[in-house]
Amino acid sequence: MGSSSVFSVASASLSLHDTNIKKKLNFGTNAFRFNKDGTNTFSNFKSSRRISMAVAVNVSRFEGIPMAPPDPILGVSEAFKADTNAVKLNLGVGAYRTEELQPYVLNVVKKAENLMLERGENKEYLPIEGLAAFNKATAELLLGADNPAIKQQRVATVQGLSGTGSLRLGAALIQRYFPGAKVLISNPTWGNHKNIFNDAGVPWSEYRYYDPKTVGLDFEGMIEDIKSAPEGTFVLLHGCAHNPTGIDPTPQQWEKIADLIQQKNHIPFFDVAYQGFASGSLDEDAASVRLFVARGMEVLVAQSYSKNLGLYAERVGAINVISSSPESATRVKSQLKRLARPMYSNPPVHGARIVANIVGDPVLFGEWKAEMEMMAGRIKTVRQELYDSISSKDKSGKDWSFILKQIGMFSFTGLNKNQSDNMTNKWHIYMTKDGRISLAGLSLAKCEYLADAIIDSYHNVS
Repeated sequence: MGSSSVFSVASASLSLHDTNIKKKLNFGTNAFRFNKDGTNTFSNFKSSRRISMAVAVNVSRFEGIPMAPPDPILGVSEAFKADTNAVKLNLGVGAYRTEELQPYVLNVVKKAENLMLERGENKEYLPIEGLAAFNKATAELLLGADNPAIKQQRVATVQGLSGTGSLRLGAALIQRYFPGAKVLISNPTWGNHKNIFNDAGVPWSEYRYYDPKTVGLDFEGMIEDIKSAPEGTFVLLHGCAHNPTGIDPTPQQWEKIADLIQQKNHIPFFDVAYQGFASGSLDEDAASVRLFVARGMEVLVAQSYSKNLGLYAERVGAINVISSSPESATRVKSQLKRLARPMYSNPPVHGARIVANIVGDPVLFGEWKAEMEMMAGRIKTVRQELYDSISSKDKSGKDWSFILKQIGMFSFTGLNKNQSDNMTNKWHIYMTKDGRISLAGLSLAKCEYLADAIIDSYHNVS
């Protein structure tokens, strides 16, 4: 071609997108000349023909998907990590910490894992319902090994993905086989409960639970709301250590709740996330569930081993349905398996084997109970120290005794959103915006600092 190469554009159509701008460029039949020195010349051919050329950049098919808001609980940890202040304190996520505020792996868990290595256990798929030894152990822990419901084979147990996954299976069962049924949820409740039932397509409403005036249980409001719910409503109850308030009904109040649910033909659905971790006793923390089952009521129970065994990342739990007959329990289990299959196929084995090994070995089981008592005891000690610090520092006469009346790893401080924001912005204490703090993330050494922050936020922020 001599000293240059010619590139002819006969026709082209491209789209130029710059947000909301679309430009169309019209040219005649043109030629580009690329010269040896790297320069180019643009010449117009003598032609009456016109072409339309548009320059385009593809826009994602996912352009219409909005950014999701940060998780109200897990987002607290992200903000905490970004804070470089040395005094910062993370009281948002409910995970146990040592006095040095470090994660804790139970010694009995390490021993159970060593047993697994010694036995050379494989990693084959579990059945859809999970590890048989785990399912047996978890039902017996929940109800007691001698419970008539277990002996009569009226308990359908399916291993789930910790508490969240087990609740989700239960919600899916309700959605499929109880059309039109509603779930009654405490106000307030764990932040994920509503998400679980929303995504399962199960409608819900709330019953009163927390009384801000007393920072205690609104028992009359709770009873009134359960009573006014349509017959056959599923009532979601926290088995122990209510999250986020740490406020539980008394044994006498549990009896009245059971009376009413039985009278109204409601179906109790327990979330048991802290068995043994609240009081330090597996039996005491399961008393509410066992009360309902002993009355012959049909009950759903979701379990988690994240807290009491520290198996946060193993995602091990179970959904239990206690039915009135072994035949119905068998059918329920078959449908739970059917629901689980397209959802996650089958559950992970590692955490389930840890639970089964510990519960199935009397020595390890005893060591576990001792470690649970130790963890629960540390939280009780921190709770007492926080109360003592606040009471000695605050001269306003405010009654802070609710701190001691609450149970488990959380304390509901009664601080509102603005006051909670002050805790974070001024004092670098990270917590959920509803005023909940995790005492499991507090050390004795930090109690006085936390007391100063709470007093300042309560009295000086509207």
